[in-house]
Amino acid sequence: MTRVELALVQFESEMLDVRQNAEKALSMMEACAERGTDLIVFPELFTTGYDPRIVGSRYYDLAEPIDGPTLGAFKEQARRLGVNVIVPMACADKSYGRIYNSAVAIDRNGYVLGCYHKVHLWSHERNYFTPGHQFPVFHFDFGKVGIMICYDGGFPEVARALARNGAELIVCPSAFAASDIHMWDIYFLARALENTCYVAGINRVGVEGDLEFFGKNKVVDPDGRVMLEGTVGKEEVQRVGIDLERIKDLRKKNPFLRDLRPEVYASSMQSQGCQLQGMQGGTMS
Repeated sequence: MTRVELALVQFESEMLDVRQNAEKALSMMEACAERGTDLIVFPELFTTGYDPRIVGSRYYDLAEPIDGPTLGAFKEQARRLGVNVIVPMACADKSYGRIYNSAVAIDRNGYVLGCYHKVHLWSHERNYFTPGHQFPVFHFDFGKVGIMICYDGGFPEVARALARNGAELIVCPSAFAASDIHMWDIYFLARALENTCYVAGINRVGVEGDLEFFGKNKVVDPDGRVMLEGTVGKEEVQRVGIDLERIKDLRKKNPFLRDLRPEVYASSMQSQGCQLQGMQGGTMS
């Protein structure tokens, strides 16, 4: 059995106060490590606050490069405690003046394994962030982890790409609003079952303007069954153990990945594209 202990944080952020949010998160890491944890995951943009209508262009001031002070503190804490951590934050590429809605994977030695940039930007995020274009899988000492962020979870192609790239666990740091809680209860069950891997949703709590974040962290096993569901509206840390060895057996039972036929899907999509172009051409003429 390859048992992995996860700690998922329903975090309430102070808007625009990176230092206070980081200090609280570092303290939470300490408490998690004392109880024996393999991976700690925080929610989307928890260091700055989320709502682009409030943060606006301040994102450019608050975003940091990989070698910035905030990630430096998380790297040192990970090394000191001997725990892996995923830190979602606004990351800056100073060379090009771009910023990304990102999640940084840090191992037990304080080494940055890599950074995922959110591919599908939601609404006003597009006014500030540059979209990513890759689906990396990060090799931690316990297994292979893929990351998607919030809105990414609504696109089956994202989780499918991560699973085909070897992900055994997919985590989805989010800032999911209470008005869409019904979607939250669908996304991760579907993504876990169709890719026969573990999927975890990690959500913010608190209020920003007219956005209310409800928490309700969720972990779903490779058979599509909910293993953990967090409290609604409460800042807390949930812990759960997952067994990565189950994936092999369940992929024999539910061989979705084995039975994929990408050549058929590609052909169908190309045909549909031609039909749409033809319809558009007829309308234009």
